[in-house]
Amino acid sequence: MTDFERSAGTGRVWCDQAMRKVEADANRSADTHLVKYELPSDWGVDLYFKDESTHPTGSLKHRLARSLFLYALANGWLAEGTTVVEASSGSTAISEAYFARMLGLPFVAVMPQSTSAFKIELIEREGGRCQLVGDPNTVYAEAARLVAETGGHYMDQFTFAERATDWRGNNNIAESIFAQMRQEPCPVPRWIVTGAGTGGTSATIGRYLRYRQLATRLCVVDVENSAFLPGWRANDDTVRTGRGSRIEGIGRPRVEPSFVGDVVDRMIAVPDAASLAAMRLLEGSLGKRVGASTGTNFVGALRIACQLKAAGERASIVTLICDSGDRYAQTYYSDDWVRAQGLDLAPHTEQLRAVLSSGSWIEI
Repeated sequence: MTDFERSAGTGRVWCDQAMRKVEADANRSADTHLVKYELPSDWGVDLYFKDESTHPTGSLKHRLARSLFLYALANGWLAEGTTVVEASSGSTAISEAYFARMLGLPFVAVMPQSTSAFKIELIEREGGRCQLVGDPNTVYAEAARLVAETGGHYMDQFTFAERATDWRGNNNIAESIFAQMRQEPCPVPRWIVTGAGTGGTSATIGRYLRYRQLATRLCVVDVENSAFLPGWRANDDTVRTGRGSRIEGIGRPRVEPSFVGDVVDRMIAVPDAASLAAMRLLEGSLGKRVGASTGTNFVGALRIACQLKAAGERASIVTLICDSGDRYAQTYYSDDWVRAQGLDLAPHTEQLRAVLSSGSWIEI
């Protein structure tokens, strides 16, 4: 008989300490708030935003980054001194830079040049380095090249997002939503509305709904230049658009490996100008600035709310505040930037105000 054993050595000790640090961070962070958006009472529809902007790194991606680091540690992919590399449009990289600094690991984010300057500043503030590329389609290859160059680890959110999070519970975002909804008039939402960047959030929510045998249905809203909706409609995960999304954090030029279309019940296409108009409209009603992906969520949720009202259904809808709008002062909240993009927000602003006034969905 031949017997081999690999010594755990100092590597396992470091890993154990790293696990404790990441989990301690979760224990220090209270759950994010569920904020009710006041629709007219005669609609019979309650709309809620789960405010993910209150995480320590300011976005929904804090959950993902924590899960990715725990997953990498559990798989033995990280060791003391390992360079962590990620392909990201910004928010995931900010959160991963936070956890990398916590563990004393070098971090490099590969991002499109169009990423907002404020997000780059936040990554660098956490000690990370930003590698910018002109073509958003090359972020994956550039990340792989940097891993080969540094001998580091490619975190690869687009592949591992759907498997790094425990979809059965363990305080994931879906479990948290249903726990917070227990005392509401309609505690089981008719719909949950979310966008897709990696696809990890929609996969977690969709799987949880089925696992818990809940009647709630999942709607994914999608933006211009994104491959998710056309890929979902065609049931073809090879769809490519060749163009990046203007709405940071959601929309991808390819159907990412973590997008699980089979758990999605409905998809709604939202024009970029409508996302920005909704984002700015929300600033007045919520009393805080939110990002454009939250505007996308709002448009989809409003459309569904109008349909529920027309059907006379008493129901609730939950969607997400994905991040703070403070990150986009020089882009989405800048009229000069909006004009340079060739976007006209006025018709969409008028549309949304008319919808909120009438309770009926109005196409433009």
